[in-house]
Amino acid sequence: MPLFERPPLETLAPAKDRWTPIYLEHGRLEVDDSSVKWISAEGLLCRIPVATVSALILGPGTTITHAAVKACAESNTPICWTGEDSMRFYAFGLTPNHTNDMPRIHAEAWADKRRRTQIARAMFRIRFPETDMEGKTIKEMRGMEGLRVRALYARLGIEYGVTWKGRNYNRQNWDVADNINKALSAANASLYALCAAVICSLGYLPSLGFVHDGGTLPFVYDVADLYKHLVSIPAAFQAVRQNPAGSSDLVRQLLKERIEEETLLQRIPKDLAALFQTDEAAPIQAGARPPSAIQ
Repeated sequence: MPLFERPPLETLAPAKDRWTPIYLEHGRLEVDDSSVKWISAEGLLCRIPVATVSALILGPGTTITHAAVKACAESNTPICWTGEDSMRFYAFGLTPNHTNDMPRIHAEAWADKRRRTQIARAMFRIRFPETDMEGKTIKEMRGMEGLRVRALYARLGIEYGVTWKGRNYNRQNWDVADNINKALSAANASLYALCAAVICSLGYLPSLGFVHDGGTLPFVYDVADLYKHLVSIPAAFQAVRQNPAGSSDLVRQLLKERIEEETLLQRIPKDLAALFQTDEAAPIQAGARPPSAIQ
């Protein structure tokens, strides 16, 4: 008999109903007694209900057995790997989706140049609901977004009493960055992991972006950018205000709280469905506000 029985498909919780991701570092994930368990370097043992978790985020010093990876895959629970203090988002384990409906919808939209531009404009309308995006190029909209984010950084620096000198970090030497830049990197890396988990669980393609086009995860960056101003950026500034010396644990805790406050796991599936005009999109009544982030 297998240690971990594959849960029936109908019993698996959809992405929108799952818990926020669990971050783990310095320990081992394995399967025993029909469950996935975490054994920390200090000997702490914790059983993890992987079928109800949106993702497992693994930091430095973690090992995972083949059986644990298989159990997560069978529970449609992605695994993500991040760097020290979550400063970098390295990779994720793609969970096999049960149908190919979403990959086909995503690929067809991306392959059609007109639809690709339409979806990119729809993403920018989320950030600029009062601005007419028709006729604007991707480059022009990226420029608008850059100005908006820089203004947000400056405003939050004043609001939280955090010295802001600009977004500046060196991937090869994290130590040269100031604490607010480190906090932003940690918060964003965790948000990327969450977005990758939801995207993969729903069957979208992380590698086909509509605004971003570089690297291997452009669609993850597309989606994360829709919510950074709500969760990761304010969480970083709040963390530095509470602890000027910097603490990645505090950043993740505050990010988790904001993700729950903004019901991000419920919003992302609806917002993606609205962008791709699929059946999962919540119907918009005449005169009503659009769903979730499309406001």
